[in-house]
Amino acid sequence: MPARPSNINPNPFTTRPEIEGTFGVVASTHWIATAVGMATLEKGGNAFDAAAATAFTLQVVEPHLNGPGGDVPVILHDVRRGKNEVICGQGPAPAGATIKHYRDELGLDLIPGTGLLAACIPGTFDTWMTLLRDYGTMRLADVLSPAIGYAKNGYPLVERICATIDTVKDQFRDHWPTSAALYMPDGKVPVPGAIFTNAKMAATYERILREAQNGGGNREAEIERARKSWSQGFVADAIDRFCRTQEVMDTSGKRHRGVLNGQDMAGWQASVEPPIAYDYGRYTVMKPGPWTQGLVTLQTLALLKGYDLDALAPTSAEFIHLQIEATKLAFADRDTFYGDPKFVQVPVDVLLSDAYNDERRKLITERASLELRPGTVAGFGKTLDVRVAEGARAAVASSGAGEPTVGRIDWTHDENRLPDAAAQRARAGAIPGDTVHFDIIDRDGNMVSSTPSGGWLHSSPTIPELGFCLGTRAQMFWLDEDHPAALAPGKRPRSTLTPTMALRDGEPYLAWGSPGGDQQDQWITQMFLRHVHAGMNLQEAIDAPAWHSEHFPSSFWPRMARPGVMVVESRVPEATVKELRARGHEVEVGPPWSEGRLTAASRVGNRRRAAANPRGMQGYAAGR
Repeated sequence: MPARPSNINPNPFTTRPEIEGTFGVVASTHWIATAVGMATLEKGGNAFDAAAATAFTLQVVEPHLNGPGGDVPVILHDVRRGKNEVICGQGPAPAGATIKHYRDELGLDLIPGTGLLAACIPGTFDTWMTLLRDYGTMRLADVLSPAIGYAKNGYPLVERICATIDTVKDQFRDHWPTSAALYMPDGKVPVPGAIFTNAKMAATYERILREAQNGGGNREAEIERARKSWSQGFVADAIDRFCRTQEVMDTSGKRHRGVLNGQDMAGWQASVEPPIAYDYGRYTVMKPGPWTQGLVTLQTLALLKGYDLDALAPTSAEFIHLQIEATKLAFADRDTFYGDPKFVQVPVDVLLSDAYNDERRKLITERASLELRPGTVAGFGKTLDVRVAEGARAAVASSGAGEPTVGRIDWTHDENRLPDAAAQRARAGAIPGDTVHFDIIDRDGNMVSSTPSGGWLHSSPTIPELGFCLGTRAQMFWLDEDHPAALAPGKRPRSTLTPTMALRDGEPYLAWGSPGGDQQDQWITQMFLRHVHAGMNLQEAIDAPAWHSEHFPSSFWPRMARPGVMVVESRVPEATVKELRARGHEVEVGPPWSEGRLTAASRVGNRRRAAANPRGMQGYAAGR
């Protein structure tokens, strides 16, 4: 047999090399944003300057995935302070967002998945100003100018932007004319590759920059004036006016005004807090607090710590089965215990304790569970009724496992009134939004990982004076006063956004994350386990065949569950799929490159490495 040509990749799981250098690395979900982040490092900025520039650029070039009206958590390692910290850019519910208003006065049982009622206080801008002021070195113009340039002069549309607009084109034409004017300026859906501009968004950021620069002073003074322009100036005024005067069609099938106002905007700022952490072998994995779902990764690791994963192939049925079953238990706890710790006590120490997880681990058998099985912690949490998607009951029954128990399933709904989630969203003019992510490490060793989201182009109508729309994160609240994630004014929704950082042997080592809603902490955990137990480098761990579970309730309207269902890429071996089905999993096989949009970056000594997901043909890593 002839020798294998040296230019052929010997690893079938790898599409690209792992980027490596000593100067710095940037990985993001869009190549333009990665280039902007790397250019910021080249100009002398640190990782935090580059993060702000990258984030503002992502708002422009991935508008179907995030925007200025959205929200963001940031996890970072600051070499100068020697600290690992989280910046909370998750704006809370407005003062007018009460259960009485939504449930009793408007007659809603779920907060809509689109429109103005689902808007929390936008958190992104103040987060990037906080990061730049307290951790960065550059002036505001240095980090805003690239985004302004792309918004004003244009960028090529990726296929998914056009597909998203096409999906909601009737909603735009019939109900959201300001969005139609921006994204369908000639009445047609734009084509992939077309150069697209957003002059209003460019003008918004240009005006903020002008107002920040007026009055002189140092960069901190500029940043403070920019914050005021946003939260107490013309931006807040435009948001207030739009929410007060516009009745907007949403997924409830009715038109509603918003409750967000200028006073809400003026009264909130991003905050800094310590991460939560869990020791897994030589690694300490860190996440934002239980106002996100990040604790799910830590709980999953606490359950899997009891197994010898080193002995398992990363695409074997046992490797996947154990992760899926641990994931089901962790997500059941998410939907029972998690909430804003400023409002409710979340028993984090118990949920991560050896005693608790030793008992929970006994629930994992060779068979797939078809139940939603939260743990019991006296005095904490509440299990809610769960809507099960059409066909799930029949699929479970046909498996021979009997009727599933998923919380208190409400089987009283007529099948015609309880369609699968995708069909219901489509009929309501809604499609799931998604998210962006980036990881950056500079030559000094500063690290930042962030998952901006919300305010995507199809979340609510474009505010015409600003060129962007509001987010819909409030749909993650429950309209049940007794639940930890119940809606309340000033409370943070339990977000799906969940950047990750890990120490290795006590030293800052890895930053990583992914878009994907409820799938984020599934793909994040998979990548980490492939890296740690299978010895894959970052790019290999990202590229390897992936999967996710849909067993538990979705965080997004209409909040349905699909008991026992898991989705795998077709690159997962056929024998593995057969074995998973034999164990009782309802396995759906998706396209070969369809699971996850991970990026990652690591540091060891003066070496910097990075990798980005090839799926979707947008994400790239760069470095030198």
